[in-house]
Amino acid sequence: MIPVHNLFEAHLSVADLGRSMTFFSDVLELKLAHLVADRRVAFYWIGAPGQGMLGLWETGASPQRMSLHVAFAADLQTVVAAPAKLSAAGVTPRDFSEQATDEPVVLAWMPAASIYFHDPDGNLLELLSMLPDAPEPELGVVSWSNWTARTVRR
Repeated sequence: MIPVHNLFEAHLSVADLGRSMTFFSDVLELKLAHLVADRRVAFYWIGAPGQGMLGLWETGASPQRMSLHVAFAADLQTVVAAPAKLSAAGVTPRDFSEQATDEPVVLAWMPAASIYFHDPDGNLLELLSMLPDAPEPELGVVSWSNWTARTVRR
């Protein structure tokens, strides 16, 4: 068997590389690792250089599109603050059901705090922070405020 330790790299197809580069640089503050202009591809570091990478490949304005999902690990403070920051950047923060929200949700089976949003190409992006609490799968997916209120009631 081959043991896998972590995911290093993921790729997204984008219609307009310049527009997507602006989004990932400005909204998510990812650092450009490498640009191959003639191939219309950009690579961004996730975390420190060498920890993880995201590739953006321009496919053009084809009517056939695929929507993908990528989750980025973040610290809890970043996830909790993300809805306001996303909104300020003109990006709609979304819950697990992709409804607009102003707070993260908690995936209680893990548990992890999470906020979702779309990039300019409709890919579903997620910021996720694992929580130190015990899993409570019977709760399903709950709002951050309900999750924190439940710990106060104990």
